[in-house]
Amino acid sequence: MSEPAHSNRALAVLLLVVFINLVGFGVIIPLLPFYARSMDAAPRQVTTMFAAYSLGQFFGEPFWGRLSDRIGRRPVLIVTIIANTLAYLALAFAPNIWVAMLIRLFGGFGSGNISTIQGYMADVTPPEKRAGRMGLLGAAFGAGFVIGPGLVMVMQPGAGALGYQLPLFLAAAMAGTAALGVILFVKESRAPSAPGAPQAHRLEALSQAAAHPVLSRVLLVTLISTAAFAGMEAVFGLYADTRFGWTASQVAACFALIGVIASIGQGVLTGRLARRFGEARVLTAGLSIIATSLLITPFISKPALAVVAVAFTAFGQSLVFPCVGALISRATPPDRQGQMLGLNMAAGSLARIGGPLLAGPLFGLAIGGPYWFGAALMVPAIGFALVIVRRTKVAA
Repeated sequence: MSEPAHSNRALAVLLLVVFINLVGFGVIIPLLPFYARSMDAAPRQVTTMFAAYSLGQFFGEPFWGRLSDRIGRRPVLIVTIIANTLAYLALAFAPNIWVAMLIRLFGGFGSGNISTIQGYMADVTPPEKRAGRMGLLGAAFGAGFVIGPGLVMVMQPGAGALGYQLPLFLAAAMAGTAALGVILFVKESRAPSAPGAPQAHRLEALSQAAAHPVLSRVLLVTLISTAAFAGMEAVFGLYADTRFGWTASQVAACFALIGVIASIGQGVLTGRLARRFGEARVLTAGLSIIATSLLITPFISKPALAVVAVAFTAFGQSLVFPCVGALISRATPPDRQGQMLGLNMAAGSLARIGGPLLAGPLFGLAIGGPYWFGAALMVPAIGFALVIVRRTKVAA
């Protein structure tokens, strides 16, 4: 049965909105280590800035996901994207690293809407097409990470904290444009719950997920794999500066490459591979690729080969993200998808707190420490993915 034309139009608009918003986010990520250093921040404070944002998301994702199940996806998207816009503007005027951390904490809570976006996709997509549609969502994310870092390269941020204001203003403008796009063009995908309708508390939802043979392991895979990837991401600017003497623009170029790989992997390959081999097998393959690339990266002495290793890490992650979302949506009733996807994003946010916080001290001990630790973390994640393969076979 063909899908309604209005659903396809809504998806196209939403993907464009996600892309615009992620351009702004893509501006921020390669900039943060150098922006923090302009405030005389130590490496542990640099990674704490990453962790502060994720701490906010940890509390925000389940809250916004559950709220979107109750009142609808559209109002939650509008509020969270506007909050993201305000956070970028505030960060541009942060007087010191501690205030910047507080702003990142607020920004993380306000922007915790990925589960809401995934819930919207699940609302309007048949189950058999969800891995592909989640892949398109990931491709929009990846494309934003191409354009955003590319803009950093063009702008060539100057020295001192004030030199980084222009990219932050641009990020705020992008997020504001995304909010306007939702207001004007995105229609609600589900009816709000009836007043007084029962809603599972977060602890109750977590208990339900823990008892589920697939959901429990998917959440653990998200927790472990995201910690490994986030640790690498947080220290990469420091790693590239120490090992190769790279500037912010060169780090941004590498992140742009990550965006290209992620877009191709998630937008073109993941859906096709999932339809042929199943989401669980593709998930296992992605985790294995991440483990291998993290393991070998510290041994690389040439910049070009380091870029190749990062590209493989990004490709592995591009296989993992949409398969996780598809597995959760298949295993969850429609009226709980926002909440369960929110729990998954909370697990990812928790990992993005712990990963960078561990990566900073490990980097201080050895330049390869965060990478080897991340590779070790992937071993149990692969084990959980193999169990998911067996469980989904039985369910089929």
